[in-house]
Amino acid sequence: MNTAVRLNYSHPPARPDDLPDFSRIAIPEAGKYDVPPLDLKADASRHYAEGLIRIMDSESRAVGPWAERIEDVNPDQLRLGLRDMLRMRTVDKRLLNAQRQGKTSFYMQGIGEEAIGCGFQRQLQRGDMNFPTYRQQSLLVAADYPLENLMGQIYCNHADPIQGRQLPNMHSARDFGYFTISGNLGTQFVQSVGWAMACALRKCGKIAAGWIGDGATATNDFHSGMLSASVYQPPVILNVVNNQWAISTYTAVASGAGKTYATRALGYGIPALRVDGNDYLAVLAVSRWAIERARSGFGPVLIEWFTYRVAAHSTSDDPSAYRPKDEAKAWPLGDPIERLKSYLIRHGDWSEERHVQAEAEILEEVIQIQKAVEAQGTFVNPKPFSPSAFFRGVYADLPEHLRRQRQEMGY
Repeated sequence: MNTAVRLNYSHPPARPDDLPDFSRIAIPEAGKYDVPPLDLKADASRHYAEGLIRIMDSESRAVGPWAERIEDVNPDQLRLGLRDMLRMRTVDKRLLNAQRQGKTSFYMQGIGEEAIGCGFQRQLQRGDMNFPTYRQQSLLVAADYPLENLMGQIYCNHADPIQGRQLPNMHSARDFGYFTISGNLGTQFVQSVGWAMACALRKCGKIAAGWIGDGATATNDFHSGMLSASVYQPPVILNVVNNQWAISTYTAVASGAGKTYATRALGYGIPALRVDGNDYLAVLAVSRWAIERARSGFGPVLIEWFTYRVAAHSTSDDPSAYRPKDEAKAWPLGDPIERLKSYLIRHGDWSEERHVQAEAEILEEVIQIQKAVEAQGTFVNPKPFSPSAFFRGVYADLPEHLRRQRQEMGY
């Protein structure tokens, strides 16, 4: 009997009855890393892929070379970013409550991850295209997508511009650079690479951004997308949001023996960076760098956004079954809203009073919009679409047999 051969089983650092433990996470000091050239090659990016780019230090100061990349970002822009994140969090809380009240079927929050989507989106240009998963609503909020439409797509009612043709959280908003979400994750890399290739052939000057979570790096589509990006070098940014949990599966199961997700790109000859996703300033700086690189013709780049999923995976999930109740409070990189708020206050560009006022204003705005959207129909008070809607939006020219069926239904 060979007792030397053993299988390895990855375990989270703490179980529900344990104290949260993030001691395994090495957090470099803010400002440690320099800014690489736009033509960065994969073999020169290893220390960025294994490290963690940070700008805000523990005293809420912006330090280091990356901070210089955003010296032109003024307080108004940062206050806008703070409001983006506050608005996203408020929408998340209100829609979770609506689901618990039985008004809609399903919801997925992005609490704790707001800085990533809000900061990245503000650096894009109109016509650039995101290929998101179901937890990137912050891209829509920062793109100034009407909240009526965002909420309508959750309730799938008459305020829904796609008339219930997608599941809740599977938003679609082409004019706002938000490609229709695929529920099967990993596909976003294949789709974004293909779109970027087509864009390069058309010479349209736009770029694509693919978004997946840490768990989806274990899919075949991740590798297919990476290989195509490596071969064709299209203008695409490949984003991995590492929020520590793939539903109830701890991130180490997807990462295997690899040190970081960012380093996976190096084997494909694609440069990569790893970033503190709860540092809004770092998100701005690295997003700006990556977008400029892609638009300048230097090919793909992968960014691992290191963050923490505060909320449950979805309204169908109970995180208390697999992680400590207070684990989110122990997350060593803090809350992105609180960190940006502290930074602005330190520099005299915000205050506790203004923050409380902003929270109240945004809450009132969201409540009023939510009431108007719910008046268009909820699960509690449904207002069904006409059956004739079944026949619209599928064919440019309705086939004769479907035309007859519609007529037989009386429409």
